Amino acid sequence: MTSAHSKLYSDDVSLVVVVVDTNPFFWAGAALPFADFLSHLIHFVNSLLLLSNLNHVVIIAAGVSSCAYVFDSGNAGASGTADVAETLGKASRKLEELIKQDARETVGNGTVADGGAASLFSGALSLALCYIQRIFRSGSRHPQPRILCLQGSPDGPEQYVAVMNSIFSAQRSMVPIDTCIVGTQDSAFLQQASYITGGVYMKPQELSGLFQYLAAVFATDLHSRTFLRLPKTLGVDFRASCFCHKKTIDMGYVCSVCLSIFCKYHKKCSTCGSEFSRVSMPDLNSLPDQRQ
Repeated sequence: MTSAHSKLYSDDVSLVVVVVDTNPFFWAGAALPFADFLSHLIHFVNSLLLLSNLNHVVIIAAGVSSCAYVFDSGNAGASGTADVAETLGKASRKLEELIKQDARETVGNGTVADGGAASLFSGALSLALCYIQRIFRSGSRHPQPRILCLQGSPDGPEQYVAVMNSIFSAQRSMVPIDTCIVGTQDSAFLQQASYITGGVYMKPQELSGLFQYLAAVFATDLHSRTFLRLPKTLGVDFRASCFCHKKTIDMGYVCSVCLSIFCKYHKKCSTCGSEFSRVSMPDLNSLPDQRQ
């Protein structure tokens, strides 16, 4: 990817790519109704666009079986706020349609249809980075890019490699990944994403005031953040997911060639094909419960 070091930026102009969790199984039992969440989101997007007429906002929906672009303020036209309001209205209807369609596709594909189903944040992050790269290549001067993830469903361990690739790509391109958790569980993946890329990770205590959290913390441009005291994560879960069973582990075996992680000893790396000589390897499952 193109490095952001060679680009010229406007200090107070932002390109914000908002990744919205549209997991139908999460929203079916969420404490905050999706209609209320959508209202907070629309007010937040409007506030970003009102801060500067040069600000650019994109919304990407991340469902269980698919992810897609649903809103682009650059396509709203330049004739005034009426076009933006109309485009946001279409985006709201599209989000609701995507949730229904995603539920049908998930059930049809035989995917686990419950509150523990993970959303495709790996694909959504890839779409966000691709969009930002397209803006990078469009000219010599650009707004400051950042990604905001609104996640409610739990992490998908099977997406670990793809998510980490997106995180390191964002770090290389100097794109902060902010996170706002709207569910009950913290996200180990997005904690790492915000920590590595220099973004902000926050889990609001009162979802009824979600807009206030979004406007006070995530509406601030990157230049102004240097003058503010924003929330900091007290602890980051750096645990990885094994490549063999896609489960989060505290201790495991690492391939010395490609750095693939496994929860059990293997004679041959399933990723790069390297063969390991059998030495006296301890059984990690029999060791005392300690974190490495």
